[in-house]
Amino acid sequence: MKIIFFGSDNFALPSLRLLSKKREDIDILSVITKPDRRKGRGLKVAPLELKDLTLELNLSVYQPEKIDNEVISYIKSLNPELIVVVAYGRILPKQILEIPPRGCVNLHSSLLPQLRGAGAIAYSIIRGYTYTGVTTMYMREAMDAGDMISQKKVEIKPEDTAGTLSEKLAKEGAELLYCTLKNLKEGKLTSTPQDDSRATYAPMLKKEDGLMDWNKSAEEIFNLIRGLNPWPSAYTYSKDKMLKIHKSVMDKTSIQNGKPGEIIEVAKNKLIIATKRGNLNILEVQLENRRKMTIEEFLQGHRLEKGEIFRSSKTKEK
Repeated sequence: MKIIFFGSDNFALPSLRLLSKKREDIDILSVITKPDRRKGRGLKVAPLELKDLTLELNLSVYQPEKIDNEVISYIKSLNPELIVVVAYGRILPKQILEIPPRGCVNLHSSLLPQLRGAGAIAYSIIRGYTYTGVTTMYMREAMDAGDMISQKKVEIKPEDTAGTLSEKLAKEGAELLYCTLKNLKEGKLTSTPQDDSRATYAPMLKKEDGLMDWNKSAEEIFNLIRGLNPWPSAYTYSKDKMLKIHKSVMDKTSIQNGKPGEIIEVAKNKLIIATKRGNLNILEVQLENRRKMTIEEFLQGHRLEKGEIFRSSKTKEK
């Protein structure tokens, strides 16, 4: 089966790697990904990891700035039977969806119709889910609303972050996607319309989504920290400086109470912060313009005292 593969995020890497090995079933005509971007302090042009993998696999790569008539003509010229999309990050227009005779199949990182949108992995943790999964579906113009083909459930463990969960879902998703394409080729595929009344949404994350509200419970803040790790990171303010918090655990030993955001215990390797309900033990932090540190490393060079308040803004709140 001749396919075109759309992808950009690292979530797509396991899928491309696996499909490229299944040449008896799948012929990848081209990989379409986003252009190389400037990043880092020197703003050097850096290729996406998906592009590097594409070249390593000796596949053709195409990196358009936008989806326009030139891209549509390019796809038509290849005459694909199917288009596969994994974490491409752009909506494909109707003109492209109508090109392949077998349609367009997308791998999505949730158990649809729950968590439609780009932030599905992060929000599954932020909202306290104990499991999520991956879904293959036929694409249509509405976001993540096409008929579902197959799903695989994946447990969310208390130690999972968005980063670790993404790796698990990407691996499971690659296997599910290959099975979907194999069944499609063999004519064994069935699909089920989504129940739109059960749909929930997970919008694309922004940096400001990481601002911590200590008036929430310890469990809610714990989930926020995990869900925003590695990006954009949960953060608060300590002595007018932004402090990212990368890792924490809910504290079940301290019997002290305090105001939301108040330091109720500080020691050589311990920093306990009060929330509206329960306390949080901070394990890994990063002060603005500094490297990531364990709490023990951080406290060696930064003096914090019991009673100090972590805040939601640089200036002292009234």
